[in-house]
Amino acid sequence: MENANLKNLFWLLVAVFLVSTSGVLGRYIALPTEIIIWFRSILAAIFLYVFLRFKKTNLRVQQQKEYLPFFIGGVFMALHWVTYFYALKLSNVGLGMLSLYTFPVIIALLEPIILKVKFQPIHVLFGVLILVGLYILTPKFDIESTQVKGILFGVFSAFCYAFRILILKKYAANYDGAVLMFYQVIIVSILLLPALFFMDVSGLKTQWPYLLLLAFLTTAVGHSMILHSLKFFSAFTTSIISSLQPVFGIIMAIFFLNEIPTLNTFIGGFLILFTVFIESYRMKK
Repeated sequence: MENANLKNLFWLLVAVFLVSTSGVLGRYIALPTEIIIWFRSILAAIFLYVFLRFKKTNLRVQQQKEYLPFFIGGVFMALHWVTYFYALKLSNVGLGMLSLYTFPVIIALLEPIILKVKFQPIHVLFGVLILVGLYILTPKFDIESTQVKGILFGVFSAFCYAFRILILKKYAANYDGAVLMFYQVIIVSILLLPALFFMDVSGLKTQWPYLLLLAFLTTAVGHSMILHSLKFFSAFTTSIISSLQPVFGIIMAIFFLNEIPTLNTFIGGFLILFTVFIESYRMKK
C-alpha cells in the first residue's frame, strides 16, 4: 500500500511539473500570444478527442441548458490563458506564475457572491496578505513598467480562472474532467480563430516543437494527470502539491531562460503561497 501511495505521489508530482512548463514555454515561444493559445487549444483538442474516443467516453452535453455556462466558461478560459501569457511575456516566469497563483484566494472571496455560500471573514485577511505579497513582488508601481503590467495581467488572469472554476464547479461531478477540458479548448479554438487572419504567423515553422510540447505535455497530459490524481488523493493534497507549480516554473526559468529571481520575488512569492497553503489547510478541516 505504501509503495502504491509513493507511486501515485510520484505521478502527481510529474503532472504538476508538466503543467509548470507553461511558464517557460509561454515566455519562450516566439509567436503572438493569441496564436500560441489557438494552437495550444486546437492541438490539445485533437489529443483529448483521440484519448476520449479510445476510452469510449461519451462526449455529448447532457442537457441543453448547460451549453451557455460551458460557453461562458470557455470565454473565461480564453481570457485566462491569453492574459497569463501576456503576463509571462511582459514580466518573467516568476512574476507571471506567482501573480496567477493568487486565484485560490480570489475563489474564496468570490464564492459567497457567485455560489451563495457562507462568507468567512478570514478570507478578507487572506485577501490583504495576497495584496501585500503582490506589492512586494512589484519593484516600483509604475503603470508604464512592463513588470507591473505583467503582474496586473497575471492577477486579471487569476480572476478569469477563478470565474471559470466557479462557473463549472457544479458540473464537475457529472462530467469526466477530460470531457470538460475538451469542451473548453474547443470553445477557445473557435474564439481565437480570427487571430490567424490578422496576426503574424511567419515564425510558425520554427516554433512547432514547442507548440506541440505546450499542447500535448502541458495541456492534454499534465491537466488530465492532475484530474486523474483525484482518484487517489484528496482535493486538499492535490491543491497543496499543485502549489509547487510556481516553484517548478521559477527553477526551470533559471536553467532555460537564465531568469534569476530577485529577493522581492522570493519574499512576495512566499507570502502568496503561504496564504494559499493556509486556505487549503482550512478547507480540509
